[in-house]
Amino acid sequence: SPFSGALFVFCNRKKDKLKVLYWDNSGFCLWYKRLEEEKFKWPKKSDVSASLTLTQEQWHWLLAGFDISQMQPHKPLSYQRIS
Repeated sequence: SPFSGALFVFCNRKKDKLKVLYWDNSGFCLWYKRLEEEKFKWPKKSDVSASLTLTQEQWHWLLAGFDISQMQPHKPLSYQRIS
């Protein structure tokens, strides 16, 4: 159920963007994250059925840039200016 408190996470085809939809007891919230240079390690359709369940710890690892299956982080980025 979308009202259960679960996060519904979607990744684009290029695997550089995540959208997260959840219910916060007063309405739906949409959260968006885009990686500048890396890609999320996202399972292929053949690897999972309709959904994948992550622990809270695995969720934080994914957002921090870790490949949750290999535990390898994305390289940190340091920019001097925005153009």
